[in-house]
Amino acid sequence: MAVGRAKELERRRLRGLAMLKDGLQPCEVARQLGVERRSVRRWKAAARGRGGREALRARPVPGRPSRLSDAQRHRLEAVLLKGALAAGFGTDLWTCARVAEVIERRFGVHYHPDHVGRLLHALGWSPQKPERRAVERDEEAIAGWVRRDWPRIKKKPAAGARPSSSSTRPAS
Repeated sequence: MAVGRAKELERRRLRGLAMLKDGLQPCEVARQLGVERRSVRRWKAAARGRGGREALRARPVPGRPSRLSDAQRHRLEAVLLKGALAAGFGTDLWTCARVAEVIERRFGVHYHPDHVGRLLHALGWSPQKPERRAVERDEEAIAGWVRRDWPRIKKKPAAGARPSSSSTRPAS
């Protein structure tokens, strides 16, 4: 977790504790801060049992530090936003292997493609599956068909028929 994010979460916890001290109920604090009620109760118990505000402070995240600095992560994200074509790939699809290659080329840092997924997740990116469409697809012809032919062939309810209230028994 980036340092700024940890500090932001700490500020939210401390703000929640202050709201509790002002007499607000945990459910109201949770609603105002956009968190779960259980989180507010956990903050309250930690502050009561382990030294007040100090129990809610941000602590260093264990584990190996990132090989990319925050500035490099921001530059990587800018490259990703421009698209894979702009980065020199044949299609505009980002894969973990491609992102690993970009990191190696731009920053001289080797990442295994399996780890790139975790890095992207930490940056707020999620896996996307591209829509599969035929290369021969003609968008204009499809739009014309939908406009011209579809209304003509679309099934319409019989005259005077009641709308169905059940998807399994049309006559009910």
